[in-house]
Amino acid sequence: MTALPVVVPVNAALEPQLRACLDAKAKPPGSLGRIEDLAVRIGLIQNRLDPRIARTDLYVFAGDHGLTNEGVSAYPSSVTAAMVELFLSGRSSVSAFAKATGVRVRVVDAGVDADLPEHTKMISAKIRRGARNAARASALTQDEVLAAIAKGGEIARAAAEDGADVIALGEMGIGNSSSAALIMHRLAPAALDDCVGQGTGHDAEGMARKRAGIVRAALRSDASAPLAVLAEFGGCEIAMMVGAVLGAAAARRVVLIDGFISTAAALAAVRLVPAALDYCVFAHGSAERGHPLMLRALGVQPLLDLDLRLGEGTGAALAAPLLVAAANLLTEVADLADVLAGPG
Repeated sequence: MTALPVVVPVNAALEPQLRACLDAKAKPPGSLGRIEDLAVRIGLIQNRLDPRIARTDLYVFAGDHGLTNEGVSAYPSSVTAAMVELFLSGRSSVSAFAKATGVRVRVVDAGVDADLPEHTKMISAKIRRGARNAARASALTQDEVLAAIAKGGEIARAAAEDGADVIALGEMGIGNSSSAALIMHRLAPAALDDCVGQGTGHDAEGMARKRAGIVRAALRSDASAPLAVLAEFGGCEIAMMVGAVLGAAAARRVVLIDGFISTAAALAAVRLVPAALDYCVFAHGSAERGHPLMLRALGVQPLLDLDLRLGEGTGAALAAPLLVAAANLLTEVADLADVLAGPG
């Protein structure tokens, strides 16, 4: 089996020093609440008392799912390729948010069921043209899962080497909320009904179809180990995000996780390599039904709560400036002792 990236846990012994630095700033101790916690997290990830967040790269991993043949989505698979074109044109929701927050967006063709033309803002990394129908067969082979994980790690390492301080993860894939629900069901673990939400939006009849398709998939396999779960129920983009989490963590970079589907990938990554959780920051709490429970299963709290459920990395783009602000708290704010000492 291909070796997974080696992730070194953060040095917890540095935390008291980081807390002391924050308490010494020209403000009441603890007065900036969770931003102070975020500053500590960034300092631990970078293993320094003066962390720096100068650049955030957001990767939107795209892939299709054969499970859409079961009617689990309100939209056809062809929308995935259309949305990739929209991302590349710079006219998508995540493009608008990234422009507002200074985030650099790249699209990754992990498994779109279409032949996409080359583009300077797209990484061609197709594992296959869409995952198989998980209600009828394994979505991916083990070799395909491992290839996707390896490619995701390679993308994250390249971003780190190129200067990215934060590697943010978003996704696009019609049907992938169903895949994420199945991954959550097995790896959280959680009751299947608690994992299934509206995804792209369904009426009552559509939700009944979605639940039925997901139940068929769940009954087909009893997989519970992370790699087996990814093979049975995952998608190329989800498996590649697993690799990106592990690759970014191995490179000691902040991994900024978007919403429900990205969190499912993070969950799988953490179940494979528990130390990876030290490097993950969760951007927002999605309005997708299963997301709060999945965050609790990981023992984490998201930065924002805006009732988002679009995906694309939209929540990650909006949260990115908070990381810059938190790092600046340690490096740009005067110490109270210096203020009291006065000029000279």
